[in-house]
Amino acid sequence: MSVQEKGEQFSSKWGVILASLGMAIGAGNLWRFPRLAGQYGGTFIILWFLFLFIWSIPILLSEFSIGKKFKHGVISSFAQAAGKKYTWMGFFITLCTLGITFYYSVVTAWGLRYVGLSTSLLTDKKALEGLNQDFLEVYWQSISTGSYLTVGIHIGVVIFAVFMLYKGIQQGLEKVNKILIPSLLFLMLLVAAVALSTENGPKGLEYMFHIDTALFFNSKVWIEAVTQSAWSTGAGWGLMLTIASYSRDKEDVTFNILVSGIGNNLASLIAGIAILPSVFAIASSDAQAISYLQSGNTALTFTIIPLLFAKIPYGEVLGVVFFVAFTMAAFSSLISMVELCIRTFTDLKFNRTKASIITGGLCIVFGLPSAMSLNFFSNQDWVWGLGLLISGLFINFAVQKNGVGKFKEEYIDKDSSIIIPAIFYKIAMYLNIGIGVFLIWWWMSQGYSENPWFKDGVWNFFDVYSNATIVTQWVAVILIGILLNKWLYKKFVK
Repeated sequence: MSVQEKGEQFSSKWGVILASLGMAIGAGNLWRFPRLAGQYGGTFIILWFLFLFIWSIPILLSEFSIGKKFKHGVISSFAQAAGKKYTWMGFFITLCTLGITFYYSVVTAWGLRYVGLSTSLLTDKKALEGLNQDFLEVYWQSISTGSYLTVGIHIGVVIFAVFMLYKGIQQGLEKVNKILIPSLLFLMLLVAAVALSTENGPKGLEYMFHIDTALFFNSKVWIEAVTQSAWSTGAGWGLMLTIASYSRDKEDVTFNILVSGIGNNLASLIAGIAILPSVFAIASSDAQAISYLQSGNTALTFTIIPLLFAKIPYGEVLGVVFFVAFTMAAFSSLISMVELCIRTFTDLKFNRTKASIITGGLCIVFGLPSAMSLNFFSNQDWVWGLGLLISGLFINFAVQKNGVGKFKEEYIDKDSSIIIPAIFYKIAMYLNIGIGVFLIWWWMSQGYSENPWFKDGVWNFFDVYSNATIVTQWVAVILIGILLNKWLYKKFVK
């Protein structure tokens, strides 16, 4: 089905903007951002906003304009933008994002499990009173590893996502986001308002925006800021390119990207305003609250949030609202990822129904290991989450191939109501090459595995967090892409 058909375009610019916000606002906004804001406060927030404009927005502008110009999915559009010899790079971007898609339905399933837990606490006062961290940690382990109920929900989530999308863009993706995004923002604002109304809640807000100038000299804060921006906004995922392939011919590139990028950051701030005051509300002292936040507890969402809300007035209701919002955020990102896969198959001349069925089958089958094993989930999140930095560098490469100034003038500025300075875009794109390479090196040099490359003389591929597992999976996809480069170009472009 041609994307030029009326049914395969968004009906208005707000349809595109809502889809872009749905893609960007995900579980990371409610999961990772509050933890980082809790660790580093206003210093992190300033740097995080800085990298929104240095890394994320320039790459998103590039992605969107490529999709708008060529009106196809990632592989086809990228090949036309970068050149036939580099079709394999578009293949890598697609496979990297699909690697995330296959486990993201599991995140949505976890959200639904916690909606169920929170709902049960509404009616079981005894269980609510006896709620403690040990119980929550056991519950988390029980749903994240070896749970057939989680597997069943994962399958149901995929089927529902595909059903929402097979009808097309206007009747599928656009209609879903018109409901999801306003509802999600309303729920997050509700949680934030209640959290701030607690006795010590405002102290959490003061702490969140407190600026510690000494942290500007801490390299880790800078690295956390750029990686959070890159992953949260969806820069380099190919999702913005996919959304833009359904845009109207005169779509305003710069306006759409600025609204979606800034809107994503505001959603993260709202999530932080909901979580940090809650920590102060239940802590026995300010010192205890600060100590907990600065510990950087990665289990904040699943093993702490239910406990936080259980200790404040109407918290059990707030817990349900929070996890409904979390599930909606995860699902809004998931449907954009699923659409990328559907778009890939429609580029291969499958009709939308067949493309949707194939996509659903792939997501169910390849998502099963992550639904059954938290270690497998963590490995895939580790490998392909970091792989997004390579995808961002590939998008940058396509821009460089065209000439940065020429690309901006011919791809971005056309039909844009806001013209960003050429010098800003050029500096950002050249600077991002160094940023991307440095981040990949830094992340892999941190020693997250005891044996990052070899264990007892054997290539340590099966270690969840080893560099060996990262490199092996990246190289496999790149080699397959290079070997199939001519075939991919023939199938997706010619």
